[in-house]
Parts: sequence; structure tokens; C-alpha cells
Amino acid sequence: MGVLATIAKNLDTIIGPGITLIFPLYATMRAIETPSALDDQQWLTYWVLYSFITLFELFCWKVLAWIPIWPYMKLLFCMWLVLPKFNGAAYIYENVVRKYVKPGEYINFVSFSSSKRPEGQNKVLQMMSLDARKSVERFIDQYGPAAFERVVKAAEREAKKH
Repeated sequence: MGVLATIAKNLDTIIGPGITLIFPLYATMRAIETPSALDDQQWLTYWVLYSFITLFELFCWKVLAWIPIWPYMKLLFCMWLVLPKFNGAAYIYENVVRKYVKPGEYINFVSFSSSKRPEGQNKVLQMMSLDARKSVERFIDQYGPAAFERVVKAAEREAKKH
């Protein structure tokens, strides 16, 4: 009975890293490789929430040390966030985060946002990788927004041909 009691007492230490780090890391790497944004949303939200939990623990460790069930509460919450049956992180994104953070507001905080540029150009820039965004931004700065519009329209015509 001593072994089972020890395992039960240290369950969070034994399976916690696998549930909170190893599986999410693997799932995040898989999500990066898929074209779907839904799994990206699940795992990006998970990592944000996990970061908040970690920061909470860092600031409140003295209080949490007095709550003997805290490690198990954290483990259960992280399991709810991670396990595909529940997709808790995606649920929190849909029902909490989306209510307070509107899509597109992020664009106001990043360097490629400019009130000089039309909204359509900002949307196109937001969808690009960082390297592509920097190149396009240099192009716009050098040749102007009208030149960028002509390039986009030419690319659209070319895409319709094929």
C-alpha cells in the first residue's frame, strides 16, 4: 500500500509534465504543420493560459503552498484545456477571449500597421509571415501603396488564369 499511496500523493508530479508540457508541445508542432486555423487557435490559447497559470503560481506561491489540493486542481484544469475530448482552451477562446479581444485589433500594435495604408493592405500584411511582411513593407515604403495595389491586382489576375 505504501507504493500506491506514494504514487497517488505524487500523481501531479508524475503525469503533470506529460499533460501540461509534452503532449501540448507535440500537438502544437503538429498544428503548425496543418493548414487549419482551428488547431492553431486551440494550442496558442493553451500556451497563453498555461503562461498565466505559471505567472499566477510565481506570484502567489506562498498562498498556494497552504492549499494542499492546488497541484491537483491545476492538473485537472490543464487536462481540461489539453485533452481533445474537451478542447478547453478552444472553449475559453470562443467564449471568453473573443468577447474582449476583437479580431484585427492586434494590427494596431504591430509595426506594419499604418493609418496611411488602406485597410485591405493592412489585412493582407497581417496574413503574411514575418519575413514576407518585412519585404512587402519595404516595397510599399519604397514604391508607395498604389504600386502594392497594382502588384496585388496583377497577382489576382494571374491566379484566375491558372
